[in-house]
Amino acid sequence: MQTDAYSLILEAIDTGVYRPGDRLVESELAERFGVSRTPIREALQRLETQSLLTRDGRSLIVASLDHNQLAELYVVRSELESLAARLAARHATAEEVRVLRDMVEADRALLGDPGALSRANRRFHKQIHLASHNRFLVQQLDLVHRSMALLALTSLAAQGRDAAALAEHDAIVQAIEARDEARAGEMLRDHISKAFVTRLKLDSGAIGTVG
Repeated sequence: MQTDAYSLILEAIDTGVYRPGDRLVESELAERFGVSRTPIREALQRLETQSLLTRDGRSLIVASLDHNQLAELYVVRSELESLAARLAARHATAEEVRVLRDMVEADRALLGDPGALSRANRRFHKQIHLASHNRFLVQQLDLVHRSMALLALTSLAAQGRDAAALAEHDAIVQAIEARDEARAGEMLRDHISKAFVTRLKLDSGAIGTVG
């Protein structure tokens, strides 16, 4: 039950049901997820040790990332994602490449919908991770993407970023399909770098959002 409660709360954070700064209350969580308070309490303790929750007096709230933490997270993400792309170019099966290509094509219909595109973006990156065929790399990237849930706003909400990101996805898939490891890694690293710059501009108010 602890694992179930943990996964339920983690998914709720990841999908934006609970946002950075939101207070999590045992009784409310138990009622929402239909489990007793004991596994909820244990799950909250586990999330706190992973720095996904933080204390505000006696309350637990969803953590947020400051500027330095954000920069550190993107450095790690950039390197690990680049490695995943290089390995995917080496190891991906024809079917895995086809799935990536289909994802890019399907995601064109989501332009202008930052929430839906953000979810699709996570699926796309996860598919690259799996195509690397390296279980330890996948585990590390799962940890990184778990921390990404602490970002209040997706970079895809920035004006024009959605179309640019999709074009970058297309270029990444082309490199993987061509078995060009160096280019795949370079394109993925550049993609993450542009997302980081966009996020900084969003946080500073230098660019507007969609809608």
